[in-house]
Amino acid sequence: MAEGRSFEEIGRALQKAIPQLGSPLVPRNVPWFTVRAADFPNPEVAREIVQTYGEDRGQGHRLYRFPVVFPSDHWQTVMPHELAAWGANEKRFWSQYSADGQVRRCMRHAPVPVDDTGRRTIRIFGGRKAVPREENGGICEPESCAEYQSRQCNLTGRFLFFIPGIRTISALELPTTSFYAMSAAIQRFQAIAMMRGGRISGFLGRDRTTFFLSKVLKDVPHIDEQGRALRVPQWIIELEAPVDVTALLREHEDEETAIQQAQLATQVLEARAAHEPADTHASARGEGGAAAETPLRPGRPTLEQLLNRAQAMGIAPERYTRYADKRWGSGWRVNPHGRGRAWDELDRYSHDCEGYRDKIETELALGA
Repeated sequence: MAEGRSFEEIGRALQKAIPQLGSPLVPRNVPWFTVRAADFPNPEVAREIVQTYGEDRGQGHRLYRFPVVFPSDHWQTVMPHELAAWGANEKRFWSQYSADGQVRRCMRHAPVPVDDTGRRTIRIFGGRKAVPREENGGICEPESCAEYQSRQCNLTGRFLFFIPGIRTISALELPTTSFYAMSAAIQRFQAIAMMRGGRISGFLGRDRTTFFLSKVLKDVPHIDEQGRALRVPQWIIELEAPVDVTALLREHEDEETAIQQAQLATQVLEARAAHEPADTHASARGEGGAAAETPLRPGRPTLEQLLNRAQAMGIAPERYTRYADKRWGSGWRVNPHGRGRAWDELDRYSHDCEGYRDKIETELALGA
């Protein structure tokens, strides 16, 4: 260990020195992550990780918890995993998710093709092809799989990520065989993606919040050989997302505000708001009218939808924006809640367009 040897090398050395030991190295479930120089192309990376994020909790300087940033928005990419059955020289069967990530299929290598004589194999470009296994209709069903039930097929997976502050161009990898760790991570990925518009990559907010990987002690259900349900304490890898959920939800509003600000800037540059007559707005949109082309979205309308509806009520867009600026302040245009209040008022007067026009003209006259 002091020389930085891999566990495989240490195991072979022990077997050579003490042949009677069948399994000289048995993994021990510990609350920290093992970071070995031999696992990295650049051994210095291992030292940097432990030095930067390690801590001493009474058992030496260990890595208990560290931040991670994922390079892709697809959880299948950043946490690839599979059930696989290995033969003597190659993988015989393995699971693979469908494109939507909902169906797990059982795959195998296609037979090696031969030429017309049947005696010579054909060279395959790009390696052997993968095809669905015939049993179970190509669906991976561990409960009815002979290989899984005989423990020939097992679950393996890994997290792929970058660590902030650790200089490496290659993604780092953390292997795991825990179904509970991977299942909980998938739920975290899906929850964060739902709040971030499908994104899990990069930092989680403007304050550069990240995911964290740590270990937690949990009672894991286990079925023994007699079929009895037992619970065994184990240290399980946990993916944390210590984020302010309300901040993530607010970012959607910020994105929409930025879009509206960009639209307003374009209008100012083109001098549309001040110089384009009202009938030009209607003619530019065709005979069908604004309401026919732009769908109305109550609750969070765009500025264009508001102006279209005001024009449909006989109010010139420039008159309406002057009135709205006076009533709610100029920020109403870029604030989703401000546009919502304006929409609600238009809705209340939808059956009294003439009265609403008189209200607007009166307010503008008082302001003059």
